[in-house]
Amino acid sequence: MGVIINDLFFTGNAVLFITNEHLVSLPVPQNFGDFLGQFTTPDFSNVSSSDTITVAFTLAIVGSLETLLSLDAADKLDPFKRISPPNRELVAQGVGNTFSGLIGGLPITAVIVRTSANATAGARTKLSAVLHGIFLLFSVVFLAGILNKIPLSSLAAVLLVVGFKLTKPALYKDIFAKGYSQFLPFIITIVAIVFTDLLTGIIIGIIVGIFFVVRTNYHRSIFIARDGKNIMIRLTKDVNFLNKAFLRKTFENIPEGSYVIIDGSRSPFIDNDIIETICDFTKSAELKDIKVELKKRKSSSHPLFRKNN
Repeated sequence: MGVIINDLFFTGNAVLFITNEHLVSLPVPQNFGDFLGQFTTPDFSNVSSSDTITVAFTLAIVGSLETLLSLDAADKLDPFKRISPPNRELVAQGVGNTFSGLIGGLPITAVIVRTSANATAGARTKLSAVLHGIFLLFSVVFLAGILNKIPLSSLAAVLLVVGFKLTKPALYKDIFAKGYSQFLPFIITIVAIVFTDLLTGIIIGIIVGIFFVVRTNYHRSIFIARDGKNIMIRLTKDVNFLNKAFLRKTFENIPEGSYVIIDGSRSPFIDNDIIETICDFTKSAELKDIKVELKKRKSSSHPLFRKNN
């Protein structure tokens, strides 16, 4: 419709006609041989320069991140809920980028717009991606003149619609319902990408996400149950130095005459700082008339909580 309307404006109302600078711009080959003539070989003279390495590293990181994000989104779009192999996808992308660079092509990465278009059209197998590539090749070789009539605004409208479908308001509502520990990294990543770029935004999102993961593990690694002066302290999973301050504060607040059971028998990993804190508490507990019992089992990962017989 954008092509037809713009052609009508060209014949009827030149004021509204969109000029070439706002249209798709592709080289128009006269034949397939002319198309092959556009390929170029690499200039290896600058392969070891810092600028080349920096650009290559940046493209590799951005392309890999975009591919993995697109892969995750594609799995959610799949009606059969299949899980794509990320390692295989990255290897294929690396091989494709190598050959693309050797013939002067652009970097290759998975793009959610085309993936979403295939899924919406009812695609079910990898053949849809192959056919998509064949259609693109056919179009740039034989239909470049027609493609050059497409207004960039029409492509922008397509991207806006697809983008809205992928980030519907309902998605924000669902993430918000999962709690601020899920919503804040999500919304901060989006804002960072919009106001910076994809790589910077993703890095900011990863840092924020790591903070909330560490914070969650910090709270969930130690479980405390109280019944009067009977206290159960259970180390539920990996317990590291981040939990030391919380554990020491817990020990300090235990009243005199209490009976404390410390269960670390099921924890797969206990940091030495935590073991030292527990040992210090067991030694000082006698001064407060606190009885301490270490719950042990034969299969415990740490000798302190391992039963010998």
